[in-house]
Amino acid sequence: MYRLKNRKYLLLFLCIIGISSFGFISGGGGDDKEIHWMNFDEAVKLNQKHPKKIFIDVYTQWCGWCKKMDADTYTDPAIISYINKYYYAVRLDAETADTFHFKDHKFYNPQPHTRGTVNELASSLLDGKLGYPTTVYMNENVERLTYVQSYINAADLMPILKYFAEDKYKTMKFDDFKKSLGSTTASPPGNVDK
Repeated sequence: MYRLKNRKYLLLFLCIIGISSFGFISGGGGDDKEIHWMNFDEAVKLNQKHPKKIFIDVYTQWCGWCKKMDADTYTDPAIISYINKYYYAVRLDAETADTFHFKDHKFYNPQPHTRGTVNELASSLLDGKLGYPTTVYMNENVERLTYVQSYINAADLMPILKYFAEDKYKTMKFDDFKKSLGSTTASPPGNVDK
């Protein structure tokens, strides 16, 4: 009888451990601690199976404002949660040596080990207007909606994320959308109403 009781407790204990471990491995039920960054090719591939908007952070290793955005904006819990839910998040080093294949074109960096030379994908996404950091917004068809060049804090980024994720860009201007949110933050640099 004593042995049977111990076995029940052992099974109960193992079940509890198993459930706890599963919760830990799967991310604790959606408590995202960081943005799920991926490369451009991964986002395009995932988008083919499960369409979603694409958010691209174009940066360089030497960009101070990019590092500030990493430390401040991309660590904000609301930004992390929103981007992970509504976007495929891409980190694109503008000077990367990686080669990308997109829409029957090969994008590469012609001089990958020379500072200041840019990967053709970054140049294409930014219309050759290179400035960092830049956030690029693409729709479910992997078509660029717009890009915003400069550092953006979390309070200014959230309305932009919502504007595109909720398809408000199809029916209203960005400033009108911000007013509908009761947002008093300044308009971001660049042309969000593209």
